[in-house]
Amino acid sequence: MSLNQNEFPEERPRPRKSHTGRNILLVLLALVLVVAVAAGLFVWNLGRNFDRGASSLGDAFPEESSRPAKGSAEDSGTTVLLLGSDKRPDGVDPDVTGTRADSIMLVHIPEDGGQMYVMSIMRDTWVNIPGVGEAKINAALDQGGMPKMVSTIEENFDTRVDEVALVDFAGFEGLTDALGGVTVDVPVAFTTKEGEHYDAGPQQMDGKRALTFVRERYAFDDGDYQRVRDQRIYLQAMIDKLVSAGTVTNPVKLNEVVKQISPYLTVSEGLTSGWIAQQAPKLVGLSSGDIHMFTVPNKGVGTSADGQSIIVADEAAMKAIGKAISDGTLDQYAKSVPRQSQ
Repeated sequence: MSLNQNEFPEERPRPRKSHTGRNILLVLLALVLVVAVAAGLFVWNLGRNFDRGASSLGDAFPEESSRPAKGSAEDSGTTVLLLGSDKRPDGVDPDVTGTRADSIMLVHIPEDGGQMYVMSIMRDTWVNIPGVGEAKINAALDQGGMPKMVSTIEENFDTRVDEVALVDFAGFEGLTDALGGVTVDVPVAFTTKEGEHYDAGPQQMDGKRALTFVRERYAFDDGDYQRVRDQRIYLQAMIDKLVSAGTVTNPVKLNEVVKQISPYLTVSEGLTSGWIAQQAPKLVGLSSGDIHMFTVPNKGVGTSADGQSIIVADEAAMKAIGKAISDGTLDQYAKSVPRQSQ
């Protein structure tokens, strides 16, 4: 990795510190990038640029008494909830109403580091929203803001969320161009309704073409399933480019990438450059092969009692992921995920 005015405020020039705020995925890059640079004045300047550019979510968490306890087994390692907003050019999406997350991911770093797990949650997954009842998981944001979204994740996965980030997919365009383009291995050929065609196989993409690639779903028989896979493929390509191009060791390039990332981030108050730096010991030596990506298993497409098209939740799978996080066995769990979900 299409948002309309009913999901998030209409796109307009945003102040650096505004409180308005998908891909979600750019925070992952920030974690990898900061770890890779040398200490000293440059890192201080890099962090300052990150903190100045990113906006704050303010109160992003539910009451502490209702959450998995800090320091408990459910608080093992570091878990970040990443939400994505995708602002569609036409401003219209007949499938979505209200303030909703267009994509949802959990990023987990184990206690002893060395690995990173990126787990996509289908946005139409039908779950219990605490205090509300059954609904699509992305509706939690509309029902009670970010605290309700966090409590929904924590209840359904039995794991504690440490920090939260909201990413605007428009950031993909600027970031891709800042890297000089990205080569993406397109898994399935498709043509958008606007007539833009993508052949299967490796393709060099500039920012505009990459943004179209990560937001498309109507061209696929399985819709959001393929889009989620495409977003992870793009993320992998971007990480590969960062490593192969020497961006993480080039102060000028790295600083430009961080400047491109941060204005599209809205983060919980604790997710600062200082917090990112604290994760560094866990990420030293991390390569793209150590980053594992998969979709949280589900039971396919269904219909809710009130007639909505939904993704039927695999409640046992969500609980198993939470247990694997607690037990430090997420590596084994990830290997067991069906290939089509990876």
